[in-house]
Amino acid sequence: MKKSVRLYISGTVQGIFFRQFIKDNAERNNVKGFVRNLEDGRVEVFAEGNQEDVDKIVEFCQKGPKHSKIDKVEIKDEKFQDLKEFKILHI
Repeated sequence: MKKSVRLYISGTVQGIFFRQFIKDNAERNNVKGFVRNLEDGRVEVFAEGNQEDVDKIVEFCQKGPKHSKIDKVEIKDEKFQDLKEFKILHI
């Protein structure tokens, strides 16, 4: 079953390779979408793919890489868009 989610991650999540960490794990799990820093200090992730693969990415977002400190993760279900790759977007 296909699944799409949008996540907003708050905490110490910018300037510590968080976006690259998410991109690497998304590609490893065949998840498509994007990750980007937001001006308010949060990171936004849009992830879609097979339900179990997307669930793995949600778990990675809740843990983060070594130097991150996750305070809050907002998760919203989204419409599946059939994206072809996972990108790091820049504001």
